Amino acid sequence: MDETTPNIARMYDYFLGGSANFAVDRTAAEEFLRVYPGNTAWAQINRALLGRAVRHLCARGIDQFLDLGSGVPTVGNVHEIAQRENPEARVAYVDIEPVAVHHARHILQGNTQAAVVQADIREPDEVLNAPEVTELLDFSRPVGVLAVAILDILHVEDPPGLVSAYRDACVPGSALVITNGAELSMTPEEREGIDQVMGQTTTPHVTFRSPEEVAALFPGYTLLEPGVVPSAQWRPDEPISEEQALRSNGYAAVGVL
Repeated sequence: MDETTPNIARMYDYFLGGSANFAVDRTAAEEFLRVYPGNTAWAQINRALLGRAVRHLCARGIDQFLDLGSGVPTVGNVHEIAQRENPEARVAYVDIEPVAVHHARHILQGNTQAAVVQADIREPDEVLNAPEVTELLDFSRPVGVLAVAILDILHVEDPPGLVSAYRDACVPGSALVITNGAELSMTPEEREGIDQVMGQTTTPHVTFRSPEEVAALFPGYTLLEPGVVPSAQWRPDEPISEEQALRSNGYAAVGVL
């Protein structure tokens, strides 16, 4: 366990008010907020999008989820949302960061319909064959695969190929949710500051994507309306302004097989 290098999973936990973080993460997170104050709005918008997407998939009849790069499943995470909609819903979380996994296991104690596996999501065979996944999820039925705020911080040679490996394990009726960072309202100086802070973490590469590049992450999927849009604009619970949409600083989309 590396307690000397900031980790984005633990930083994100700090942004959301959690306690699964070290002093080095809190220092990096505060520096992140200094160079990019809009990150507070981004984190809230991204979390709200996750909730809306999971509720929508539950309404479509999906009752099992594979959350890739989940971080710490704190308040408002997938198992809470899905099991509120459907008490029989099952959720398998996947993260490589040991502190996130340790806290997840503590949070999920006693929940027989949710589990966490420590694995690198860039190794789909390892993830899909992990006992925590195979004993919980039935891939002969639809699965909702979640890649929320993760593909933009991974160094992957072929992101659509990685997504396809998980898609190939799923049957028709399954779904994929993706969010990815984008420069919508942030300034060039803020983007430069983000790159500098992230360069000190365990995930130093940040890949912002255009709507077309995000759409390319859905090979074989049919995008649901409204397609690839700023995260706050994906089926909002109430009307939002253009200024609110731009504060998303990221795009979201949901595709179905």
